[in-house]
This record gives sequence, structure tokens and C-alpha cells, in this order.
Amino acid sequence: MSSTYSQIYIQVVMAVKGRNSLISQTWEEELYKYITGIISSKNQKLIAINGVADHIHILIGMKPSCCLSDLIREVKKSSNAFVKEKRFTKFKFDWQDGYGAFSYSQSALDNVIAYIQNQKEHHKKKTFKQEYMGFLKKFQIQYDEKYLFEWIDDL
Repeated sequence: MSSTYSQIYIQVVMAVKGRNSLISQTWEEELYKYITGIISSKNQKLIAINGVADHIHILIGMKPSCCLSDLIREVKKSSNAFVKEKRFTKFKFDWQDGYGAFSYSQSALDNVIAYIQNQKEHHKKKTFKQEYMGFLKKFQIQYDEKYLFEWIDDL
């Protein structure tokens, strides 16, 4: 009997709607654990998750039977409901439409994990826009500026 063998690693970048800085360090771990549970319940492997107040990075080991857009739709929908149910913020919390998805080889995982774990330090030096545009350039992804995230001019 034949089996399917694969090695698919995807880093997903999701931003809070309007790029509002709503993810507080006081409850971000609860949010990350909840998102981990969603991904695990879909039989995928969450390898790393971290972020800052206005966006998060998730590294997922995916099975070929998984549809990434369906998985991220569920992550966004369920985590929105979780944040609202827990009343973590007095402001309206939603994820922005769209996301970035970038694939990696096994040999790059240690660097990607370190990069995700170091988000708070990383963003002391680089804005989200600089980071995201850097991903698009590095991965040679064509895009239309009007369909990118809503940018906030960082000082």
C-alpha cells in the first residue's frame, strides 16, 4: 500500500484590522494557545507563533490534504470570537482581510523559528510595512499595492 510523504512548511503573517495595536502582552499567550489548538484540531502542526501588538507570525507544518485558505479562515474566525468572548480588549477586534503565506525548506526552519520568536526585538528596528514588503521582495511575489494591508505610517 502506498502512502503520501511530504514536507510543507508555511509561515503565515496576519494583521489586526486597521493595523490597530490591540494584541496586548497580557493576553497574547492565551491567544497563541487558542490558535495552536485550532491548528492542531485540523491535524496540522504549529511549529512557532509570535507577534507584536498589530500582527502575528505562525509557522505551520502542513499536510498536503490541508487547504491553507480554509485553515486561515477558521483561525481568523475562531480567534476573533475567542478575543471577543474573553473581552480582552474594549475595542473592536478583527483580523484584516488577507494574509501573507511564505514557504520554507526543512533546512531553513531553525532560522524561521528564531525569526518568529524574536518578533518583539525585531520590530524595535523595522516597521511591519518594511518587514512585509521585504517578504514580498525576497519571495518574488507580484502584488498590487491597493490589495496589501492597510498601512499605518510608522514614525
